[in-house]
Amino acid sequence: MKYQISNLVKNAGGSNRPPGDVLERVRLALGRREPLKTAPIPPTIPDSIVRLVDGNARLADLFATRAEEAKMHVTRVSAGDLVAKVGAFLSELRCKRIALPKSDVLDRFNLVDGLQRAGFEARRWTEMTLDDLYDYDCGISDVYAAVAETGSLVAQPSSNNGRALSLVPPVYLAIVEPQNLLPDLIDLFAKMTRDGGGGARIITGPSKTADIEMELVVGVHGPGIVQIFMLQ
Repeated sequence: MKYQISNLVKNAGGSNRPPGDVLERVRLALGRREPLKTAPIPPTIPDSIVRLVDGNARLADLFATRAEEAKMHVTRVSAGDLVAKVGAFLSELRCKRIALPKSDVLDRFNLVDGLQRAGFEARRWTEMTLDDLYDYDCGISDVYAAVAETGSLVAQPSSNNGRALSLVPPVYLAIVEPQNLLPDLIDLFAKMTRDGGGGARIITGPSKTADIEMELVVGVHGPGIVQIFMLQ
């Protein structure tokens, strides 16, 4: 293809001719006598070719598999056990200071109050500054979406839910509800278009880099552990 295009341009007059003259010769070589009045309509490609995940697929299972492949940890939990499971996870990692958003979802499960009663220092994003967050062990948040095809988490920043919650503490914990699951990125972008969302961050696993001598290092400039509690 590269050779064909190169020859087409060359035969059309070479690189020394004015750009307009070259384009005219290319147009004539393609059998066109005048410029197109309207842009050509791209062909419609069936979803069965473009999309790899059926909307009726077992999205929870696929998401868990893909997230684990991306080095995130997935735990399925019932709503009634969420606070206890989160507390046990944080205790195992010896996390004491926990930062959370001001979120209707987390308030519905009484997560902040439950962690405080369990002895953790749990504070909401609206009660701290960005500088404060660097002294916290774990950031927790609900998510805007969870993409099954890629195992990715999608979070929308706001004044109540700072983007740094998933970027600064060494441990990040996400709460995923069944209604958060989407088949693929096409569905995600359609949802964001409908909702008018912008500035979303797509989380694809723990922080990692191989910039130094091609050695993969985890947790250099962000969370080294990403834990997902998926409600069922």
